[in-house]
Amino acid sequence: MQVEQNGTSGFVSRMMRLLDNVEYRRVESSEDLEAVARVRYKAYDPIGMAPKTGSVLIDDADFAPNAHVIGIYYEENLVSTIRIHHVTQRHPTGMATTYFKDVMDPLLDAGRTFIDPVRFAADPEILRQLPGIPYLTLRVATMATDFFGADYCLSVVKPNHKAFYQRVFNSKPLIEPRHIMPYDITVGLYGSDAHKELQGIYRRFPFFNSEAFERRMMFAPASEMGSPVLTVRPTARLAQARVH
Repeated sequence: MQVEQNGTSGFVSRMMRLLDNVEYRRVESSEDLEAVARVRYKAYDPIGMAPKTGSVLIDDADFAPNAHVIGIYYEENLVSTIRIHHVTQRHPTGMATTYFKDVMDPLLDAGRTFIDPVRFAADPEILRQLPGIPYLTLRVATMATDFFGADYCLSVVKPNHKAFYQRVFNSKPLIEPRHIMPYDITVGLYGSDAHKELQGIYRRFPFFNSEAFERRMMFAPASEMGSPVLTVRPTARLAQARVH
């Protein structure tokens, strides 16, 4: 994925237009979770990451108290999904803490908090038609970083993907890549310092921005919302207008 560099790029305009046709949904019902599993399988099978037997497409971490599974819908069809973990010392569940415990534990002990976005998956057929969907999926990570006031947004990704996260989020490596099971892949751990980077990300890529009420609809506990949240419409245009 190539990002155009000028500040008023056609890339940003295209992402904003695509976002106009996107909505986000909190995945809470078993039916929606089954749909997420199907998208995960479509995304992981072609690259050899789908299970050959059994299923790790839905796992215990999907139900952790610090987990937020989000579906991204284009014209009412589920096209991608991502799982967000708000990682704290009290609630440490996340991919980073599972596979990079030696790095994460001292940071958690020091009071640092993290957004750990994992289980990114996009329908390959839709992705060929709409190559901008990954950006609008990762928008969930910036929203969560903002909502929870996290210190860092993490990326546990293959080394050949690190350039994207460095370019977009200015993510820095926290340790050398390592091989992990059961996925049988090598991944690195990268972090973007939210206090230094988040506002710059919004300036370069305003489609990542959002209004506070959108973030609340995405991540606030259901007990605080009063009524079930069915769909969340993006507010990036409102946020951009407020800035200007």
